[in-house]
Amino acid sequence: QVQLVESGGGLVQAGGSLRLSCAASKSIFAINVMGWYRQAPGKQRELVARIISGSSPNYADSVKGRFTISRDNAKNTVYLQMNSLKPEDTAAYYCNAQAYLGGFVYWGQGTQVTVSS
Repeated sequence: QVQLVESGGGLVQAGGSLRLSCAASKSIFAINVMGWYRQAPGKQRELVARIISGSSPNYADSVKGRFTISRDNAKNTVYLQMNSLKPEDTAAYYCNAQAYLGGFVYWGQGTQVTVSS
């Protein structure tokens, strides 16, 4: 069992930046996919960015060029750097981890990001 704890959310003006962090309770060396999802009120949860071991990161079209995902295996942490934030980026952001061996999927509790216009 891996616990994920997000941090770094908050209130920011449009055009500003935030960096989200997701700390895992155990080594993420065996985690094949780590990603960030978000869910706005009344909307479905959507993929924002993910990083698959050995592959280039994937991004939602809406955040390409503005968000950057990275992982630090030594710190068991994945980050989401968010620049040029827009009001439509307002949502609860969730960290996700997937391990192919065993088919495990883990979720964090979420961190709120609010972008004011």
